[in-house]
Amino acid sequence: MYVSANGTAGGPRPRSRLSWRVPGNVLALGAVSLVTDVSSEMVTAVLPLYLTLSLGLSMLQFGALDGLSSGVTALVRLAGGQVADRWRRRKPVAGAGYALSALCKLGLLAAGGSVPALGAVIAADRTGKGLRTAPRDALISLSAPPDALGYVFGVHRAMDTCGALLGPLAAFAVLSATGGAYDAVFVTSFCVAVLGVLLLVLYVREPRDPTGPRLPASLRATARLLRLAPFRRVCLAAALLGLVTIGDAFVYLLLQRRAGLDAAAFPLLPVGSSAAYLLLAGPAGRLADRLGRTPVFLAGHAALAAAGLVLLGPGWLVPVLLLHGAFYAATDGVLMAAAGPMLPAHLRASGLALLQTGQAVARTLSSVLFGALWTVWGGGQALAVMTGALAVCALAVVPVLRSAASLPAGEGAP
Repeated sequence: MYVSANGTAGGPRPRSRLSWRVPGNVLALGAVSLVTDVSSEMVTAVLPLYLTLSLGLSMLQFGALDGLSSGVTALVRLAGGQVADRWRRRKPVAGAGYALSALCKLGLLAAGGSVPALGAVIAADRTGKGLRTAPRDALISLSAPPDALGYVFGVHRAMDTCGALLGPLAAFAVLSATGGAYDAVFVTSFCVAVLGVLLLVLYVREPRDPTGPRLPASLRATARLLRLAPFRRVCLAAALLGLVTIGDAFVYLLLQRRAGLDAAAFPLLPVGSSAAYLLLAGPAGRLADRLGRTPVFLAGHAALAAAGLVLLGPGWLVPVLLLHGAFYAATDGVLMAAAGPMLPAHLRASGLALLQTGQAVARTLSSVLFGALWTVWGGGQALAVMTGALAVCALAVVPVLRSAASLPAGEGAP
């Protein structure tokens, strides 16, 4: 899924000397993401046990809440992309999303043990994430040349993942120091999130749009992006694979049960995945720029399927976490780097939001389905079904992604 600077898509990019320089704006956005992920992962690391053990939610209820978080994100991503593109102000929209998510950390305290209130707070937090994701990725995409986007997104995701690595450690430290007080985790998380908002305001700049006529950004124009054959096929592949992707929380719950870990150590499980992601995100992006984004993207899903097989077999802790981190390193930033150059600059945020929305809706359905399968058949059976489905779907999208890479990027443009 390489798209050259002249707007054509093809196979592996020509061998050339790629710069290791990362634009300052991308580094600033990476710092914002790092700090924000420390905050969000502090909560994410403790939330599964908080909901299932402290509040006694069933796996079906937990799956519904986990799916809700993805579903709400999907619904507002398009809105965030639309507002950012219409105003040509991506930074303020991203900032509003970061600020809303920060406030939701205090909302968890106010919700107490009420499941409906917790659902509302989680929905609001995901609304903030949905608002900020597409404008942030558009800022990254517009801050670097197209043939370096794999590496640049990889560096950003590595910084983001550094925060994801530190967040669970911070949660573990707070829980250990307070004797398991979840409210202390939520308050600390809020303070860290406020710092992330300040970094965005002070150091991130709005890139200048390319010169030329000011083109309108509308929902109709965004929908017409699906006429772009390469982009449409990438969206289809991402949604199909998202439908059979096992949610992070379920991976960690299965690991915790297989390994017999103490509940206090549960927040440390994401650290292994984050460490692998941190180390591999930059090299995976670099490899995608050189060899093509399709093989790297598919290799990431193969890593997730392999993690499922290890969980079904010996259940080794370290290999599962390494493979889980490799999955994200080879897919998250690589997908955005592949799709970004396929889209016109004035619809970049909206187009990326459209892609992310399809993927998020699919993962919402996946979480609910996995929770239902676990409730009816048990965790092992649910994992076997989902891992098999992932392998089948990964093979099915190979021709779809190959054909996307062989078509002109501008075909069917709005």
